[in-house]
Amino acid sequence: MRCSLLLLFVSLLSLSDLGSSQLSVDFYNRTCPDVDKLVHNAVSAMANQSNVVTPSTLRLLAHDCFVEGCDASILITSTTNNTAERDATENNIPQQAFDTIIQAKKAVEVACPGVVSCADIVVMAARDAVVLAGGPHWEVTKGRRDGLISQASRVPGRLPGADFNVSELIENFAAVNLTADDMVILSGAHTLGFSHCNQFRSRLYSFDGVNGSSDPSVNASYIGSLKASCPPGETGPGKFTPFDVSSPFVFDNSYYKNLQIGRGLLFADQVLFTDNTTRPLVNEMADSQDDFFAAFVQAMTKMSNISVKTGSDGEIRQSCSSFNAPPNSTTPT
Repeated sequence: MRCSLLLLFVSLLSLSDLGSSQLSVDFYNRTCPDVDKLVHNAVSAMANQSNVVTPSTLRLLAHDCFVEGCDASILITSTTNNTAERDATENNIPQQAFDTIIQAKKAVEVACPGVVSCADIVVMAARDAVVLAGGPHWEVTKGRRDGLISQASRVPGRLPGADFNVSELIENFAAVNLTADDMVILSGAHTLGFSHCNQFRSRLYSFDGVNGSSDPSVNASYIGSLKASCPPGETGPGKFTPFDVSSPFVFDNSYYKNLQIGRGLLFADQVLFTDNTTRPLVNEMADSQDDFFAAFVQAMTKMSNISVKTGSDGEIRQSCSSFNAPPNSTTPT
C-alpha cells in the first residue's frame, strides 16, 4: 500500500471528538445482542423492494452527521411549531431512506424496547447499504444517543454544495473535523445513487455564467448524453441521473475511474480530478478498489463519530420521527 494511503489511515484513526471515545462495538452486547442482525435484515428487506434504498440510506447518514452531528436529527418530522431538518431544501432525500430506518427501528423495538438509539440505527443501516451494494463490511461502534434539536433553519451552509470547488469542499469538511483526504474518500459514496438535473444544469448550458457554454472538464460525449436527459429551459429539479454511469447500483471504485475520463456528474465531483491538490488520491483510488474499500471504511468510521451525543446527553427515542421530550426541546439552548 502506498505511503500516502498509510498516512491517510493514520489521520483517519484520530477520533473526531471526546464523545466518540464512549462508543464501542459491543455497546449492546448485553441489552440487545442481535441488533446488527436485526438492522441488516430490515435494510435487506427494504432494498429488495427498491433499488433506491441503498444509495439514499447511505446519503441519509452524511446529511445527518454534517448538521447536528450523528444524532438522527434528520429523522424528525416537522410539526406546526417547527420545520424540521429533513424538510430543508438541501435535504431532498427519498422517502425510502426514512422508511428503511422506521422498519429497522420497529424490528429492534420488538426485540429490545427502549434500548437502541435511532442514531446508531442510521449508522448501522448505512453500513448495511454499502454491504448490500457490494462494498466492504465493518464493525460499527455504538452508544450514540438521539439529539433534541431538528430545525431546517440550521441546515443551510452545513452541507457541501454541488458547485463547490476543492477549496470550498475542504473548508466545508474541515468544519466537522474531516480532512481533505476524508473528503475525497467520502465523495466515493457517489459510486451509488442519482442527482437531479438542477444540480448540474449550469455545467451544460451556462458554465461560469456564460450563456451557451459547457464545462470544458467534462467529456464531450458525456455532455451530449447529459443534455439529452436535461434539456435547456427545463424548470424544476428535472430527471434523475446516475452519479456513476458505469455501475450506479454497485459499490465499487468506478466513480474515480469516471473522474479520470471527465465523467463526474457534479462540478464538485469532477473538480476532485481537475484540481492538483486532490488528483493524486483520486488516481490512487481508481488504481485499487481494495485500497478504496479500506480507506472508505476508515473515513465512514470517522464521519459517524462527528459530534455524537453519549451518556446522559440526548435521549433514546421511542419513535425515530419524533422527540420523546416536549416540543420546546427543538429550540436550541
